[in-house]
Amino acid sequence: MSASFPAVSRLFAEAALLPGGWARDVLFAFDVAGAIESVTPGAAPEGAERAAGPVVPGLPNLHGHAFQRAMAGLAERAAGPEDSFWTWREVMYGFVARLGPEEAEAVAAQLYLEMLEAGYTAAAEFHYLHHAPDGRPYADLAEMSRRHAAAARRVGLGLTLLPVLYAQGGFGGQPAGEGQRRFLNDPGRFLKLVEALRAEAAGDPNLAVGIAPHSLRAVTPEQLEEAVAGLTALDPRAPIHVHVAEQTKEVEDCLAWSGRRPVRWLLDAQPVDARWCLVHATHMDADETRALAASGAVAGLCPTTEANLGDGLFPALDYRAAGGAWGVGSDSHVSVSPWEELRLLEYGQRLLHRRRNLLRPSEGGSVGATLWAEALAGGARACGRPLGALEAGRRADLLVLDPETPALWGREGDALLDAAVFAGNVNSVRDVLVGGRWVVRERRHPLREETAAAYRAALARLAG
Repeated sequence: MSASFPAVSRLFAEAALLPGGWARDVLFAFDVAGAIESVTPGAAPEGAERAAGPVVPGLPNLHGHAFQRAMAGLAERAAGPEDSFWTWREVMYGFVARLGPEEAEAVAAQLYLEMLEAGYTAAAEFHYLHHAPDGRPYADLAEMSRRHAAAARRVGLGLTLLPVLYAQGGFGGQPAGEGQRRFLNDPGRFLKLVEALRAEAAGDPNLAVGIAPHSLRAVTPEQLEEAVAGLTALDPRAPIHVHVAEQTKEVEDCLAWSGRRPVRWLLDAQPVDARWCLVHATHMDADETRALAASGAVAGLCPTTEANLGDGLFPALDYRAAGGAWGVGSDSHVSVSPWEELRLLEYGQRLLHRRRNLLRPSEGGSVGATLWAEALAGGARACGRPLGALEAGRRADLLVLDPETPALWGREGDALLDAAVFAGNVNSVRDVLVGGRWVVRERRHPLREETAAAYRAALARLAG
């Protein structure tokens, strides 16, 4: 991480959200590598730097495609009466045809900076834009992936790189289309890319590497098996992410191809466990919902993108009742706000079931605090890094909430998170610490102007 971000060795918070709940007068000690060394409630400041407000763990963003931030808002004109995810995808294919490495890095840096200012302290980059516009690999097979790692390092965001295996255009080995040629690899070349990125991440506690077979329609069963086995040989704990059951057409096509629904097929075909993240999983039947929850995998929910694309609503009540783990991501980045993702997740369930305060503890209590806690746990697991809690051994990734935010006035404890999620028209994040370094102070990232200038220049080139 850049030396321009000041390191902190000790931090004192009058109120902090610890794994066991809110605590008073908490003294944190951080090691030189950016991990939490100790957490002492009921302590004296002892000369430590003081947090300017209540402290909560920073949230991991478990799913996104950085380049899509630059096209947010460009697909909001109806393509006809049947406008859908599939017509949106054609707009996206046209957009990526013009994006080069320099533009990709500028877009990613701007996005990652916005994430930090909003309260995300880590992200999982589901990256499939591997090659040049004509489909030929760059001289460095990992060129585009390295650009994303460089962008994250520059602005100070923790990153899990998930290079995508994309090899076909549809179920049953259908050929890929013209718009997909930048994405394509066979498993052998793909695993070389993974090895190159693992070398990039070696020794960097703010960078991890997993894989992302794009979807069941984009890889054959044999290719999926080879990719998973190859990663497991390199690192049996590295995360595996896959898009699944996002659209009803995908479910219908999977049934026609295999006789099984997508989530059921995947659970039968692979040893899905806690290292897996099934992104979206929107369209599951009751059996799939229970089975996914029992597997230990994380459901990667992206409410603002799923709403924007007209995907549908995840069966959150049944999934949580079965003990399922979940986290949130911003996916296409039409919104870059963890607070909005959590709010929309709850509101979608309220609209569906016509009741209030649904994603709550079984014994009753704060919905905002429950959403935050469960998204922390699922997001940390999906990112494959020691995140998501303010305890020894985890990364020193935290947010300082701004007590001057009107929505937070007169609130304390869980009521702070209820207000931040459900009354958060103004972002309540004041300061952000990642890996023991301040990357946002007083609501502002120090590289905001510099990063914005590069992003504006990239947009101008893309428009030309």
